[in-house]
Amino acid sequence: MANPKFILSGGGTGGHIYPAIAIANELKQRYPQCEILFVGASDKMEMQKVPQAGYKIIGLWIAGIQRRLTLDNAMFPIKLMSSLLKSRKIVKQFKPDVVIGTGGFASGPLLKAASGMGVPTVVQEQNSYPGITNKWLAKNAYKVCVAYEGLEQFFPAGKIVLTGNPVRQDLLDVAAKKEEAAGTFGLNPDKKTVLVLGGSLGSRRINQLIDKEISWLLAQDVQLIWQCGKLYYEEYRHHGDKEGVNILSFIDRMDLVYAAADVVISRSGASSVSELCVVGKPVLFIPSPNVAEDHQTKNAQAIADKQGAVMLKESQLDTQFQPVFQDLLGNEEKRHKLGSTIKKLARPNATNDIVEEIIKLLKR
Repeated sequence: MANPKFILSGGGTGGHIYPAIAIANELKQRYPQCEILFVGASDKMEMQKVPQAGYKIIGLWIAGIQRRLTLDNAMFPIKLMSSLLKSRKIVKQFKPDVVIGTGGFASGPLLKAASGMGVPTVVQEQNSYPGITNKWLAKNAYKVCVAYEGLEQFFPAGKIVLTGNPVRQDLLDVAAKKEEAAGTFGLNPDKKTVLVLGGSLGSRRINQLIDKEISWLLAQDVQLIWQCGKLYYEEYRHHGDKEGVNILSFIDRMDLVYAAADVVISRSGASSVSELCVVGKPVLFIPSPNVAEDHQTKNAQAIADKQGAVMLKESQLDTQFQPVFQDLLGNEEKRHKLGSTIKKLARPNATNDIVEEIIKLLKR
């Protein structure tokens, strides 16, 4: 099939969007004449990020169910019906050969509509504990591509393929970019660099931690690259006046910040975990407790259990952060061991392996 058509759907956070873009890029490389359409949630970040990557996107009027009684929850059935109807229309008009979902609200109605109309679907689950949308969609999917072992309790065993999560190809050799990174961020080669990541939207709790500990951190003779998120940038940008502090709302060149980093403090969303495995850096995970099924804690725990990372819960930060982080900074052997162990857990061919599963459906 020379000119196949694909719809990709997923969004809400970078963790759902960037895997979808990585898959789209690989499909485009295999089939230069293929047509690709994205479907997202109309008020989420995919509406900016996908066009920036060069793809067309259509937005659905959809949001997730909140944990408390809200107007949004009352509207959910109406939004779901509206999104299912619009999804059916999109599938009917675009006539995709395969539809791929990478999680997030929008992929629910779209993949449901596609499978109901006989279009083969592939679900890509990034987390060690699947979200409600993907559990719902897996029943009718042809394949479920996963990043963690032991997901048979959530998905039909015969459909599971262990592929890992797609990561940006420019992360595969960050070691060669250390000099470029130092120049880009104006770093002192004699100091260790601490990279602080709060996920694509930023993390209030990690920002509060760094804000409180910044004098202590700089006293450890380190320099910081701190991605605080655009929601929090105005609140914390004044720290950028301090020597040795780079504060950024968003990072476009993840390859360079990883190249610069000696130690990473990070949330443990699925994409962040997969990227940190590929770049093989010592990391302190601080999982967000405010996500569905507490999947960030489970993601971080899966790595920490294999001695590939250090993990602190938010509730431990006030008492444990300084001693734990000081031990990490001061112990080169430990950093080296963490970095090499986490790298062994990487699946750098994930994008390729997922696309192979999609191609099998084209050949059916």
